Amino acid sequence: MAFDIYFTDRIRQILNASHVVYEEKKMMGGLIFMVNGKMCIGADQDKETGEDRLMARIGKEFYQHALQEAGARQMDFTGRIMRGFVFIYPDGTDSDVNLSFWIKKALSYNKLILNN
Repeated sequence: MAFDIYFTDRIRQILNASHVVYEEKKMMGGLIFMVNGKMCIGADQDKETGEDRLMARIGKEFYQHALQEAGARQMDFTGRIMRGFVFIYPDGTDSDVNLSFWIKKALSYNKLILNN
């Protein structure tokens, strides 16, 4: 599994501060954080660059706007673009404020799909 322990600890700290119940699963070459039984966020390393990246499930409504944020890129993990999911590279997760922004976006979407 290729993910940075320090990076995943930062994610855990933000989730714990948000009082969110989550489950961790190793999958897709990284570590996925499941909230309400749904894939919410994840951490892995880009195989080409070795950079840590966050995977955030943010929904299709915020997707186009999200791609304009620092560090955000299309998620094309399977070779196909997965709309509603984005990868966030280090320039978008370098500070806890930036990382928290993305985690909150993913948690907000998770609440939406839970209520539908």
